[in-house]
Amino acid sequence: MNSGMIYAKNIHKSYGNLEVLKGVDLTIEKSEIVSIVGASGAGKTTLLQILGTLDMASNPGDSSIQINGIDVNNLNAKDLAKFRNEHIGFIFQFHQLLPEFTALENVCIPAFIKKTNRQESEKKAKELLGFLGLEKRHDHKPSALSGGEQQRVAVARSLINGPSVVLADEPSGNLDSESADNLHHLFFKLREEFGQTFVIVTHNQDLANMADRKLTMVDGKMVV
Repeated sequence: MNSGMIYAKNIHKSYGNLEVLKGVDLTIEKSEIVSIVGASGAGKTTLLQILGTLDMASNPGDSSIQINGIDVNNLNAKDLAKFRNEHIGFIFQFHQLLPEFTALENVCIPAFIKKTNRQESEKKAKELLGFLGLEKRHDHKPSALSGGEQQRVAVARSLINGPSVVLADEPSGNLDSESADNLHHLFFKLREEFGQTFVIVTHNQDLANMADRKLTMVDGKMVV
């Protein structure tokens, strides 16, 4: 067993003849905020998807990914989906809210998937929306929210099941500078409040430099 909230060893990923990840090693501690930077095509998003169990390494027998002490390579598809729902939160550049649902309903979706009852789910969702300054926006659908508000709803959705790890892929890439700045400071406020570990892929150097540690990827590898 290896220490650290996230431990990844020798991660390779190829799509056909294209080798995207070329043996990535990574250890991230509990409650650490780590940014990953690098040029487009360096493999950042691919690595994030593998860390988030949305994709698999091309060499599962010769690599290891442990999250919160669990070796995810050993989980079957059903257990992996359950683990992802309960332990990992995702924030994407395009917030991917469902347009026909209110902010409150969007936030509750992962809790409903977990089979948390509606009353408990809505109570937690309202607490998170309040924490994010959206207490007056529960009943608004995404089309009635600003871009920054939509992204905060997506952040609340990522936190509803109390994940130990939050993975963010260009979370502020679609926001104006003020909303982006607010979101960046929010991550640190969340870490203080809830103790989550954050891994953030970003082209935003301000956000990258705020992190506890900034990692750089070049051509499928981490560079020191």
